[in-house]
Amino acid sequence: MKTILNIIWLILCGFWMFLGYLLAGVLLCITIIGIPFGVAAFRIGVYALWPFGYTVVDRRDAGSPSCAGNVLWLVLAGWWLALGHITTGIALCITIIGIPLGIANFKLIPVSLMPFGKEIVPTDQPFATR
Repeated sequence: MKTILNIIWLILCGFWMFLGYLLAGVLLCITIIGIPFGVAAFRIGVYALWPFGYTVVDRRDAGSPSCAGNVLWLVLAGWWLALGHITTGIALCITIIGIPLGIANFKLIPVSLMPFGKEIVPTDQPFATR
């Protein structure tokens, strides 16, 4: 089932959201200071490309640098990407078939706003990294 949902997701909104994260990652990697933010954008972009079968868990070892990184991320790219998820989520929820995809888009909003201190793991092992 998750393969079918991933294929429908990829066609309807996954590829476009991936391109948004790719653009944000390239723009953030222009400077040396922005490279960690660009890497985070690429990591979430791959997750936004194929989200079903994976989940986001908090990292216990994330400290104050993750908090500072999340504040900078929110200002630089987070709110734009979250706005994209909100827009596509509302558009997908118009049809009955698109409701699970819209809900998945809404679930991506927290990680698009604050990606540092989070880890993407398969859903069958959500506690493996803790």
